[in-house]
Amino acid sequence: MQLYAERPIRRTAQLVSDLLALLLVVIAVWLGTSVYDEVMKLRAPGDGLVDAGTGLRGTFDSAANSAGGLPLIGDALAKALHGGSDAGTKLADAGRWQIEAVENLAWWMAAIIIALPVLALVVTWLPLRWNFTRRATAAARLRALGDEGLDLLALRALTTQPLRRLAGVGEVATGWRQRDRDVIEELAGRELARHGLLA
Repeated sequence: MQLYAERPIRRTAQLVSDLLALLLVVIAVWLGTSVYDEVMKLRAPGDGLVDAGTGLRGTFDSAANSAGGLPLIGDALAKALHGGSDAGTKLADAGRWQIEAVENLAWWMAAIIIALPVLALVVTWLPLRWNFTRRATAAARLRALGDEGLDLLALRALTTQPLRRLAGVGEVATGWRQRDRDVIEELAGRELARHGLLA
């Protein structure tokens, strides 16, 4: 598999683009986790509400249990104090709801911050790299076949190279018809160069 070009300038450009893509992913992950951590700090009021609600409920339950033993008014007072315990439960539930909302917000913000650059790379950079690898691998296989492969590469060059480039080869039509090895090798070399490979 031909992952990188053999020609130095193109290989350097590919390496730089790969490093930039990797750097973009690393920055996106770092930024996403940083935003997640910062947003999670917003759950502190929710934690406070849960603690306050739990403490309030415990206090009212304890007072209700103590009041239940009083003669005459014990049951009525205990019932009233249990109402305060319900308020503590509602306060704790509100805190839990706030914590859950903050956790969901933090997760979705981090996911979006990471997913957008990665998706951009998948749509732009990855297809370019995949197409290069696929085409360069096929051209390298043809080159490895020897004369038969060079013939096919030269034919491909005749059909795909711009006319101005073909004009620079010399007697292309005559050389091709007469099976001139120099013309065939030059055409094959141009096709290999188009795919970043050396002749």
